[in-house]
Amino acid sequence: MIKHWISEALNCLAQSLDPVPHELNEIDWKADLTDQRERLIEHLIAFANHPNGGFLVFGVKDDATLAGVRQEQVAQIVNTLANLGRDAVEPALAIDHAVVDFREVPLLFVHIPEQRNKPVHRRGKSIEEAWIRSGGTTRKASRQEIGGLMLNSQAPRWEELRASNLLVGADLIALLDLAVIANLLQRPLPDEESEILRWLAEERMIAADGIRYYITNFGAIAAARNLDQFDTLRRKRIRVIRYRGKNKVDTIDEMMGQKGYAVGFEGLIGYLKRVLPHSEVIQQSLRTEVSVYPEIALRELIANALIHQDFSVTGSGPMIEIFDDRIEFTNPGSLLPGKRVDRLIGTTPESRNEALASAFRRYRICEERGTGFQKVVASIELFGLPPVVFTPLENAFKVTLYAPKKFADMSQTERVEACYQHAVLQYLSSQTLTNTTLRERFKLHEKQRNTVTNLIADAVSAGRIKRKDPAGGKKFAEYLPYWV
Repeated sequence: MIKHWISEALNCLAQSLDPVPHELNEIDWKADLTDQRERLIEHLIAFANHPNGGFLVFGVKDDATLAGVRQEQVAQIVNTLANLGRDAVEPALAIDHAVVDFREVPLLFVHIPEQRNKPVHRRGKSIEEAWIRSGGTTRKASRQEIGGLMLNSQAPRWEELRASNLLVGADLIALLDLAVIANLLQRPLPDEESEILRWLAEERMIAADGIRYYITNFGAIAAARNLDQFDTLRRKRIRVIRYRGKNKVDTIDEMMGQKGYAVGFEGLIGYLKRVLPHSEVIQQSLRTEVSVYPEIALRELIANALIHQDFSVTGSGPMIEIFDDRIEFTNPGSLLPGKRVDRLIGTTPESRNEALASAFRRYRICEERGTGFQKVVASIELFGLPPVVFTPLENAFKVTLYAPKKFADMSQTERVEACYQHAVLQYLSSQTLTNTTLRERFKLHEKQRNTVTNLIADAVSAGRIKRKDPAGGKKFAEYLPYWV
């Protein structure tokens, strides 16, 4: 199997030898392993700090003559550099190597990938012990250059970390439901193993480490056939619990999701549609059963719980709890700093898990444009449900949908919150809340205009909405959310 970096290394070597031999920032060639240990460490550090990393090539003399390498040389060089990368450099480096014929001469290429967490420096020393490549040579970085490295530093995200051991292609492919992912992306599944692996690497579902690969957390959490096969992700399976009544005293059953979130999403929606309460409606003269909860609201809230959870919270995963009068969606992790509960509808989205959020958009499971909660509120108004309830917990976040309830049965708190959410929805649609629009939201008759007028007054007094034109008359008054 050809390693993805070899063609680049060969191209760099060719450029450095022709037309006049000269070393580039991306490559340094040597005849053999030098006994100058400290200088080797500096080279490793410099390439790890360099954009896209770099290459050490062995078997090329100082005068650019191709001398080649022997088998015993290869083992010694690779072992020495690997030990130095692990023990003498911080953060530790994982190098790769290959022996390749260049102009009919076997040369040893050592690939030092760029480290995302910079500056790379000597282990046990200050960050000022950092080196960079400049003018084809390795030199110590200045303080200003160290500052630049820090600005370009990025700690690895949870989604990029390893979820599996190193695997060969066939074993890796067997763990992921790639047919479903390809279908979600509306693209054919490649036939050749090499093409499948290249596609998965582009999708950031896998990463290479030498000639083998590992599945990333993103790849497993999105596409695993069975999350039980990934030790660190077992507790991140989604749980669906059904209760008899309005509390947790009597449990009917509990279902644990097995598949990755993306490949198992439609199955989860299908399960909920089967177990959630239904009501009979007449459509085109035919009776049909419809879930009391809008499907679009279920989809958006489940996707939100999956995408925005905090994966660093161990021992818990997303949960759906079904009661007689409500359904609750809970995910690990509190709201991100600066986020306010009453400003979640229509706000610009911000996710802890950008790769997962982006993938769900491309899979057409949800959107990233901040319209998820807006769709939820619009759908529950259409179904005549009480307002959505957002509840920040100590280390979790919960969203609750309530079953249909008549206006007369709603509490005053529910009525005022429904009034506020309606005002937000109208404002996001470039409209305003009026007595008429609010009556339509609650499915109330014209005769109940005074009741709605009183509710609007209560919402204004509670500081949830405000008059658009305070000086105007009350009969045709328009209202906006308090924050406009």
